[in-house]
Amino acid sequence: MTDKIDYVEFPSRDRAATSAFFNAAFGWGITSYGPDYDGLEGAGIDGGIDQGAGRVAATMAIVRTQDLDDAERRVIAAGGVITQAQFDFPGGRRFHFREPGGNELAIWVARD
Repeated sequence: MTDKIDYVEFPSRDRAATSAFFNAAFGWGITSYGPDYDGLEGAGIDGGIDQGAGRVAATMAIVRTQDLDDAERRVIAAGGVITQAQFDFPGGRRFHFREPGGNELAIWVARD
């Protein structure tokens, strides 16, 4: 399992930028359900990007990958900003980043 999340709905100030970021960084497909909501495809779960007035304030989703350094390069190339450098934790190693629409996420890799 690589570059997949379990479940999430992302609030966004800029739905189009968030959708474009996820597509460029991770190759996830996007289906538009109107001006305020896009659905995610190929992310490993049902989820979406919500720009509506009643959206939640913040979400932290965690993406699992097989190559943390490669994932970090792709995030930066797609316009993401690293908010916490790679660090070890009991289950593996991870880093945090913010995508162009303002969501903060983490990417992790399991210990071998």
